[in-house]
Amino acid sequence: MAESSAVVQLDHVTVTYGANRALRDVSAVFRPGAVGLLGPNGAGKSTMLKALLGFVRPDQGTMHVLDLDVAREPLAIRARLGYMPETDAHIPGMNAVSFVAYCGQLAGLPSVDAMQRAHEVLYYVGLGEARYRNVETYSTGMKQRIKLAQALVHDPDLLFLDEPTNGMDPKGRQEMLDLIRDLAHNKNVNLILSSHLLPDVEFTCEHVVVMDKGTVVTQGPIQDLKAPRGQVYELRVKGDEAAFLETLRAAGMECHATDEDVMRVFVPNGQNQRALFALATREGVQVRHLKPSVPTLEDVFAKAIGEE
Repeated sequence: MAESSAVVQLDHVTVTYGANRALRDVSAVFRPGAVGLLGPNGAGKSTMLKALLGFVRPDQGTMHVLDLDVAREPLAIRARLGYMPETDAHIPGMNAVSFVAYCGQLAGLPSVDAMQRAHEVLYYVGLGEARYRNVETYSTGMKQRIKLAQALVHDPDLLFLDEPTNGMDPKGRQEMLDLIRDLAHNKNVNLILSSHLLPDVEFTCEHVVVMDKGTVVTQGPIQDLKAPRGQVYELRVKGDEAAFLETLRAAGMECHATDEDVMRVFVPNGQNQRALFALATREGVQVRHLKPSVPTLEDVFAKAIGEE
């Protein structure tokens, strides 16, 4: 039975495509508010959303959305959901306002109400001036916005957003994230944001479910997962870096590289930066840069999926 405080719950769900197990005995709880569904491409995020919508039937396990059993009441669930798919889903030959109004009617709105809501949500997502243009003339970023508009038109109780910033330029991406944050924090919309982009999730969400290779590797409030259990340092060294990393890990420290030539090292409680210098001296490595940092979602993600 679903937990009363959960908007979505999966219990031991497995989904198989041929020989590929896309979801492997997945159990997860999505609380009210904004929850990130985070993982690399191919982790099983889109499969999870499609299973929750009733589009994919699991081999085993149970799923509840808004206290409804997915296996028994998929249509009732879809009527209360807004779904922004990863791929384009517009209808050629329709202008934006007609398309969004049509989506509202499909969700059960009377035609007059659907048209009124279409105008409102298109202005909200920044397409008010372009609402009479055919959707196929839209740029990639505009198509992302209209996918959000059609997901919102019927005022759903829960939003599924699958890679909502795909293909957007930096300005458009930030505007999309601002919209998602506004929905979650100011308009109190429950949403699940599926993304492989750590900054997107950290900016918009309070909770996260992290997936890798079809399994859930960690989940919970982002701030709790980031809670310090020691000290994080940014470190740059000169010398045999690979051997030094092995030495650090053997001493119980977690390490991973960044986009720059700086590594992030987690030093557990009971040790401090002196231990880093002592190990560097032992390995004949020169420390060129060392400063304390704060735990980030990137640290949580790297640890959860076992990145080195």
